[in-house]
Amino acid sequence: METRLRSVLSVRAGFFAAGAATAVLTGVLASAPAAHALSDDLPEYRPDYDTTVETTPLTEPDEAAPEPGERPRGDAARPDSRLDKALPEVIYDLDRLPEPVRRMRARIIEACRSGDLEQLRPYLGSGAEATRLSLGPLEGDPIEFLREISGDEEGQEILAILLEVLESGFVRLNAGTDHELYVWPYFFALPLDSLTAPQRVELFTVVTAGDYEDMKDFGAYIFYRAAITPDGRWQFFVAGD
Repeated sequence: METRLRSVLSVRAGFFAAGAATAVLTGVLASAPAAHALSDDLPEYRPDYDTTVETTPLTEPDEAAPEPGERPRGDAARPDSRLDKALPEVIYDLDRLPEPVRRMRARIIEACRSGDLEQLRPYLGSGAEATRLSLGPLEGDPIEFLREISGDEEGQEILAILLEVLESGFVRLNAGTDHELYVWPYFFALPLDSLTAPQRVELFTVVTAGDYEDMKDFGAYIFYRAAITPDGRWQFFVAGD
């Protein structure tokens, strides 16, 4: 279920039996005279094609516990609400971002501060490289979609949300793998119950206390989050669980 917490409530208003039949049949068969099984008279059936069906397990067996900052395979844009997971490091130092990531973040922030939603278009990509803006299917123009989910007609509210998100602390997930991501805000990668008092203060710069109470039922931050790949591709900006 995808949630548009800020947009729906002006964004700041609040987030979030065959046993008997078998017995009868057994009695009937028991009283019937003996008969040859059908297989006694017919040759064994052997299909002339390969009936093997290859399946891919949802998770690899005996998978090792994830390292700090590593997320299980699946939808990278969805929160991981496990309480026993290894927690990633919360980072504020922008110098620890790879140059392509730092550059893309700066460009998105500049576009947000312009107040013109259209300024984001060059960074959204297209086709397989398009920035994901929804947990569900998205049809039509991405800029128009952002305008529609914003609480105002010009899309400036959604720009403000994106700006707040990218100015918060961040985490590095799946470090050193093909799925490495830099994600803002860091709350996305931490169970809500693990947040310290100062971290909750930071959280309330992005969501309201009402939003927080709603998210506690889920156990994870499900408001807007953004991710950039190490090579500087803006991968997603979504909200929901």
